[in-house]
Amino acid sequence: MTESRQYDTVAFDVRENATMLFFARTTDTGDISDYLLLMRTIDEDFDESIYIEINEQQFGGHNLIREAALTGNVLTLSLHEAAEELDGASDIVLTWSETTENLDSIEAGAFRVLGDKLTGGNA
Repeated sequence: MTESRQYDTVAFDVRENATMLFFARTTDTGDISDYLLLMRTIDEDFDESIYIEINEQQFGGHNLIREAALTGNVLTLSLHEAAEELDGASDIVLTWSETTENLDSIEAGAFRVLGDKLTGGNA
């Protein structure tokens, strides 16, 4: 099963122990109506972990994403196991508006957040 999500805004950020790609669907007034956050954390006591948060519901861990493919404005995340949080979906397909700002954020963040999970496609 596949979960498809469409966004109009993409942002990349680096924090002290995390790198993040933030995808948001916004209203005409600029409020966020839907979001997905991809975050790679690095902690001194633990290995790297990738987390996905969708509208305040978080799931993740060391073996969350099996692989990720980036082609144009489409990012497909294939999970190791179906996610109960996504009604049993084993793939998440993200698309976003092709603005300069969004493309710059994807270019800066995709490899840094997804690392060796990113395969195939045309980045």
